[in-house]
Amino acid sequence: MPVREREMQVLRAGQVFDGERFVGSRGSAVDVVLDGDTVVRLGPPQDYASEVTVRDLGDATVLPGLVDGHQHLTWDCSPDPLAWHADHDDEELLQQGRDNARRALAAGVTTVRDLGGRHLLTVQLRDELAGDPTAGPTLLAAGPALTTSGGHCWFLGGECADEDALRAAVSRLVAAGADVVKVMATGGQLTPGSAPHESQFGVTELRAVVESAHAAGLPVAAHAHGTGGVADALTAGVDTIEHCSFMSAEGIAEDTALVDRLAASGTPLSLTGGYITGLPVPPAIAIRMPALLAHLRRLVEAGANCFLSTDAGISPAKPHDVMVLGATQLVSMMGLTADTALRLCTSAPADGMGIADRAGRLRAGMPADLLVVAGRADDDAEALLRPVLVLHGGVIVTSSGASDPLRH
Repeated sequence: MPVREREMQVLRAGQVFDGERFVGSRGSAVDVVLDGDTVVRLGPPQDYASEVTVRDLGDATVLPGLVDGHQHLTWDCSPDPLAWHADHDDEELLQQGRDNARRALAAGVTTVRDLGGRHLLTVQLRDELAGDPTAGPTLLAAGPALTTSGGHCWFLGGECADEDALRAAVSRLVAAGADVVKVMATGGQLTPGSAPHESQFGVTELRAVVESAHAAGLPVAAHAHGTGGVADALTAGVDTIEHCSFMSAEGIAEDTALVDRLAASGTPLSLTGGYITGLPVPPAIAIRMPALLAHLRRLVEAGANCFLSTDAGISPAKPHDVMVLGATQLVSMMGLTADTALRLCTSAPADGMGIADRAGRLRAGMPADLLVVAGRADDDAEALLRPVLVLHGGVIVTSSGASDPLRH
């Protein structure tokens, strides 16, 4: 395609990952051509008009900005989220969200879906971030997760006593401008009195949430650990199942029939990964880690529609830039290939969240949300830990939060 002369910028690198596969052979370069905030060409180097700025990045890999489908931006990674929320007011939580958003973006996470913040703070944060591409990732916000009275994450303000209360809560979220509805199909390990393997809502209640949300055009994300909650969420027709860990009272359940059912359904599964080794994670997860990793690999190998999310914010081991570490751990701990691991962090979550037209792929017509890392990511997954540039909306964002607009 002809290259227009005005406002054109070129990133030239030894390798590109386009969201599905690696592009470029050794000894040759690939050009990513940008027009302001949009990618307009991906291909071999060519001659450009003198006004076009070419940035030769050498032996680097350019890939789409990472897409984290499950974070908690207004949380502080405390080992006791309940106490932390009780001790901090809304403005303090909102400032925490701003800080965490910058940290995520600096690591190359250019799209985040927040699945649980107090009241409507994350909706407010989303609107703030939308006005400045250097302030943080593009944000999809759920607001408070819907839960039972005293249930998992009740302190966010989403308690619902029955089916009618669930429908009313969905209506309030729709009116407030939420992007997605989050519902707790099972309990979790962070809330005293709540157990992750125990169901909180049944199929009837979950279906009420799905029907109400879908009538308003919103997707539903269901937190589900235990197999009963996973099966009920699947039956109810939710749009993504979060965690899908198959946790039991003793460990990780083996349920081949449910794995096969999940794979056959095509329902997107938001698998939780990425953590800093040596720092505390919830004890229930720590003791199950080897079995959990084997379970997650089984889901991927069975052909289930999986993507990686981090649940960032819930513990000291899960800061809001941990997605890059999660991608490397898919290779080092689960034995996935680099292209599969990167797909689970880019195009797969974008597809699963219904935003494939604006995130997760590097191709003509897509937003210029890009991560550039030093080295060839096909040979060395840990190249993701060596960011060179992060672009969000066509703006180069540095780790300090300053920016260098590509539009001169």
